[in-house]
Amino acid sequence: MPAGGRDASSRVPVVTGVLLYGFMEHTSNADLRAAADTVLARLVGDATGAARLREDQWRAIEALVADKRRALVVQRTGWGKSAVYFVATSLLRAQGSGPTVIVSPLLALMRNQVDAAARAGIHARTINSSNTEEWDTVQEEIAEGTVDVLLVSPERLNNPDFRDQVLPKLAAATGLLVVDEAHCISDWGHDFRPDYRRLRTMLTDLAPGVPVLATTATANARVTADVAEQLGTGGTSDALVLRGPLDRESLSLGVLRLPDAAHRMAWLADHLSELPGSGIIYTLTVAAAEEVTAFLRQRGHTVSSYTGKTENADRQQAEDDLLGNKVKALVATSALGMGFDKPDLGFVVHLGSPASPIAYYQQVGRAGRGVEHAEVLLLPGKEDEAIWEYFASLAFPPEELVRRTLDVLARAERPLSLPALEPLVELRRSRLESMLKVLDVDGAVHRVKGGWVSTGRPWTYETERYEWVARQRKAEQQAMRAYASTTDCRMEFLQRQLDDEGAKPCGRCDNCAGARFTADASTTAVDAARADLGRAGVEVEPRRMWPTGLPAIGVELKGRIPAGEQATTGRALGRLSDIGWGNRLRPMFAPQAPDGPVPDDVAKAVVGVLIDWAKGPDGWASGAAATQPRPVGVVTVASRTRPQLITSLGARISEVGRLPLLGSLEYAGDAPPVSRSNSAQRLKALDGALTVPPALAAALAEAQGPVLLLDDFTETGWTLAVGARMLRRAGARGVLPLVLALQG
Repeated sequence: MPAGGRDASSRVPVVTGVLLYGFMEHTSNADLRAAADTVLARLVGDATGAARLREDQWRAIEALVADKRRALVVQRTGWGKSAVYFVATSLLRAQGSGPTVIVSPLLALMRNQVDAAARAGIHARTINSSNTEEWDTVQEEIAEGTVDVLLVSPERLNNPDFRDQVLPKLAAATGLLVVDEAHCISDWGHDFRPDYRRLRTMLTDLAPGVPVLATTATANARVTADVAEQLGTGGTSDALVLRGPLDRESLSLGVLRLPDAAHRMAWLADHLSELPGSGIIYTLTVAAAEEVTAFLRQRGHTVSSYTGKTENADRQQAEDDLLGNKVKALVATSALGMGFDKPDLGFVVHLGSPASPIAYYQQVGRAGRGVEHAEVLLLPGKEDEAIWEYFASLAFPPEELVRRTLDVLARAERPLSLPALEPLVELRRSRLESMLKVLDVDGAVHRVKGGWVSTGRPWTYETERYEWVARQRKAEQQAMRAYASTTDCRMEFLQRQLDDEGAKPCGRCDNCAGARFTADASTTAVDAARADLGRAGVEVEPRRMWPTGLPAIGVELKGRIPAGEQATTGRALGRLSDIGWGNRLRPMFAPQAPDGPVPDDVAKAVVGVLIDWAKGPDGWASGAAATQPRPVGVVTVASRTRPQLITSLGARISEVGRLPLLGSLEYAGDAPPVSRSNSAQRLKALDGALTVPPALAAALAEAQGPVLLLDDFTETGWTLAVGARMLRRAGARGVLPLVLALQG
C-alpha cells in the first residue's frame, strides 16, 4: 500500500529508536530506504509491510537523514508531508540525533501532531501560549533526552525569555528543524506571519550539519523562491526543492451563483444533508459565521461555529465533534485552516469568496484526503469585495507611521510596552504589534523584558516591495473573480495560479462534468432566511475603562469610568460585517457615499430595534418590573460627513417615539477631525472636540429620565463613551446609545 493520498503521520505506532538500530548499522541507501519503509508500514498500520514511500517522500527523507541537507517540500494537502518528518525523526533519533523541532502555526495543528506522534510511539511535547505552566517540565524532559519531537508556535520565537534562554539551547540540541506551513514566512503568500522570520536566528544557531525541512501545500513559484531564500535554502548548493503536482483527484469543484445572502443561506439549509459526510462551511467574517450557525440550527441541522473569537476549550470541542462526526459541519472563519486533519472530510463550502486563489486552495484542501470523493462549492456574495478591501487596509503601515513609531522608541528612556506605546502612535494595537515584529526581524527594534526598544540601526522602508505586494493582492482578487466566472476547468485554474506545470483539465468539476447541484432553494427556506437576516438589532457594549497611557499624551483620564458617567448597553441596527443588514448598510457608509436623509426602510428598522429593546430584559416596557426607565428625549451626535443622515434620523425617532428632540452634541469650530486610529489617539482627538450647547444643557437639567444618544456609526465606542460622560455630567440621568452601524 503506497502512502497515497492520505497523510501517514496520523496513523498507528511507528518503529521507534531502539528497534531501528539494527537498520542503522547499515550505511547503504537501499538499507536506509528499507528502514524508512518499515517505519512507514508501522505508521500507517500496515501489518503486511507492503507500504512504500512516495518517490519524493523518499528523496526528502534521504536528503535529511543520509545527506543532512536542507529541503523545501511543496506538495498538495494529504500528500504525506508529515510522514516525511516523522519517519525522518525515527531514523535520526536512531542515529543518536537530538529531538526534532517543528515550528507550527496553529494550536489545532499542534494538537493533531502531538496525538499523531503518540500513536506513532514518538514522545512529542509542545510549547505554546496555552500551556505555559508546562514549559519548565518540557524543558527538563528535553534536557533529559526523553522528548523526540518538540512543537513550537512561531510567536514563541520572539518571546524574550524563550528567545534568549530556551532558543539557543534548543538550537544547539536540535537534530532536525521542521518549518510546517512554510508559506507563512513569505509576505508574498496568503498568510504571512512576521514571527516566522525569527527562524533566521535559529537557522544561524543550528549546529553544523543539522538538516532542515520546510513544508507547505500552498505556494506558487514566487512564494516558493521567497521561502527558500528566507530559510537559507535558496543560495546553498546542497539545497533540495521538491514541487509536486497539485491536482486533488478526490475533489469535485463547483460554483453556485445565488441572488442574495438569503438564497445562499436557504440553499445551505435545503441541501446541507445532501453533501457527503461531514464538512466545513467557511465564511469571511465572525458575524457571518454566527449568523449562519444560528440559522442552520433553526432549520434542524447539527452545526457549530468556529472563529477567532471562540474560546480555546470550545474550539477543541468543536474540532473533536467534527472529527467524531457528531456535527454535520463547522461554520468557520479562516481560524479553522492549516493543520486541521480529518481524512474523511466530505465537503467544503464557502459562503463568500476568499481574496486569494492560494488561500482558497489551502482551505478546500481540508476535504477529500482519505475518501474517493468530496464536494467543494463556492457561493460568492456581493459583500465579498468590501470585506477584501477591509482586510487589505490592515497591511503594513505607511512610512510616516513607521518612522513616527521608531522616533518614539528612540526618544524613550526605557522599554515601552504595547499599552504604553499605543497612545503615542496612530496605530491600533494588533497592527502595531505586527509592524514591530517586522521591524524586529529587520533589526530596527528589539523586544526585551518590559517592551520594545530602538536599536538605532538604519532602516529602509521598502516602498517598492510593499507596493508590489499590494498589486499582487489586487491581482489575486481579480483571479478569484475569474475563478467564479470561468467556463474552463476550475481545478486547472487553481493549479495554474499555483504555477503547477502539470495543470490540465480535471474532468470532475462542474465545468468539466456538469453541475451536480442546482441553484434551487425552497420558498420556505428563503423566507425564513430573509426573516432571519432582516432581524435588526445588535447590542453595543459600553466602554467601562479608559485606555492606559492617556496622561502621557495630555489626556488626564485613567482607570475605570465612574458608573455615573457611563452609558448603558446600547443597540445598533446591524454590523457592517453582517451578511444581512451589513449588505444594506455598507453602501451607506462607503467613503464616497453621498449624504442624505435616512432611507425609509432603515428608519423603520431602527424603530423596530427600539421596540424590541423596550420589550427586552433590559428594556423599559415591563411596567413596574422594568430595569431601565423609559427615555425622555433624543440627543444626536453631530456629524461632519453625514449631517443629513443623523439629523433626519433624530427627527424620525423623535416623531415616532413621541420624544422631544433635545438637541445635539456639537463639534467645536476649530476642533480637528477625529481620526479612526487606536483608542488613545481617538480619545485625544475627542478631548475638547465635542461640546454641550447651552440649550441642550438646559433641556438635560429639566429632563426627568435617561436620553437616547443617536450616532450614525461606531467602531471603537469612544465617541459614545465621551458623549455619554458629557451628557451625564450635564444632568442626564442615563444615556442609551443607538447607532445605525457597528464595525465588527
